[in-house]
Formats: sequence, structure tokens, C-alpha cells
Amino acid sequence: MLLAIDIGNTNIKIGVFRGTEIIAHWRVLTERHKLADEYAVLIRNLFDLAQINVGDIHGCVMSCVVPPLTMQFTQLCRNYLGITPLVVGPRVISGLTFDVENPDEMGSDRIANSLAATVNYGSPVIAIAFGTATTFDVVVDNVYIGGCIAPGLGISADALFSLAARLYQVELVRPPKIIARNTVHHMQAGVIIGYTGLVEGIVSRMHAELGATCPVVVTGGLADVIAKETTIITAVEPNLTLNGLRMIFERNH
Repeated sequence: MLLAIDIGNTNIKIGVFRGTEIIAHWRVLTERHKLADEYAVLIRNLFDLAQINVGDIHGCVMSCVVPPLTMQFTQLCRNYLGITPLVVGPRVISGLTFDVENPDEMGSDRIANSLAATVNYGSPVIAIAFGTATTFDVVVDNVYIGGCIAPGLGISADALFSLAARLYQVELVRPPKIIARNTVHHMQAGVIIGYTGLVEGIVSRMHAELGATCPVVVTGGLADVIAKETTIITAVEPNLTLNGLRMIFERNH
């Protein structure tokens, strides 16, 4: 079995694959100062709950945008699993080429998203990940040609709640009406529908630059929320990144 780990700024996504099937997956909080031994205890407990034998893990692939945790998880895999993880980056074989000014700046999670979207939906394709930041990635003929980064939906809402003295946190769901009649619904309308407009605007302009429309594949914790508000999204793939990591591992072994 294969262990896939996607370490993001806010959450760590962990998945276990048997062949191409993901048999268990979890999302845990990213804690930058946690040690390898502490994460090992957490993963061992998750495995026990899912009745997965640690000894059955024969490979590990990892993406990480939090540099201090790359070493911690590498130590975890070596000390507790007896394997050295494949750490994804632009120089790892992915099947994609990168037509950008500085490929070394590419986030490993974005490489995984781009590959999985291309394999499953062809190209051109746009992959969007709703995380701490919202990333847009464009692939044409297996060539990553660029994208953009916007503030994430969650941190955008948090900024509103924390900086406006009389406003407070609300659940990020669609309000009954856009012309809202109370403060909670006012904020929900502005955040959810406003962010949907951001996504639609960026995708529409990308389509214009490409000269054609193409599939738009989204992932991330709030992907479902936005996908319900627009017809511009083709598919929601909750495990897009983990599947992309699996595909990269297969190409390197």
C-alpha cells in the first residue's frame, strides 16, 4: 500500500492507497512545531482506527509547502515505516513539463493537482484548489503554462470578521437571498457570492486567453460551497491532490 501526504499551510491531508483505490483518508491540523515522533503517534492512531497495518505500507509520496515539516515527515517515514518518501517538486518526474519563468517556484501540491486534472479530464484543463490560498493552474497539451493565486475564502472571511469591530464570525454557507435582511446573511452573501464572482471572473478571463473553454476541476475544503453557486465548475474532486501524488509516485517507480 502507498501512503500519500499533502502538507498544506492549514491542513495536512493523508491518504492510503491500495493500487489506484484510496481506502482511507484523513485531514488534520497543520502544526509547524510538532515533532516527527508526535506526528507518528497521530498517524499510528489513525491507522489503528481504520484497521490498517503499518507494515503493509511499502511506499510514501509527499508534497509540502511548509518547509520545516518536510524534514519531520521524512524522519517519520524513515524511523517508523522504514522507507524514504518521494518528496514531490518540479524536478521529479510527473509527466508534465513547465513553461513558466521559474519552475522551481512551483508548489508541489499544484503539480499534483495539475497532473490529476489532466489525466482525468484531458487538456486544456484548469485545476482550482481552495485552501489557505486559492490556486488556479492551467495545463495545455501536458504543459503547465501558468496560473494565479488569490487569498483563500477562509482567510478572506477571517479578515472581515477580525478587522470590522461590529462584525463576527458566521457559518460560510449560502444565505436565503443575495439582497439580505440581517447582518449574518449580509456577510454570507458578500463572502460566498462575492467569492464565487472572483472564481467566475478569473476562469472566464483564462478561457479568453486560451481562446476556448475547458474543464474546470476543483478541490479543497470549501470547493463544494462554491461549486453549488456556479455552472463554470465541471467537477469537484475532494482527493485530487492525493490522487495526483499517487500518479507521480507511480511514474517514478
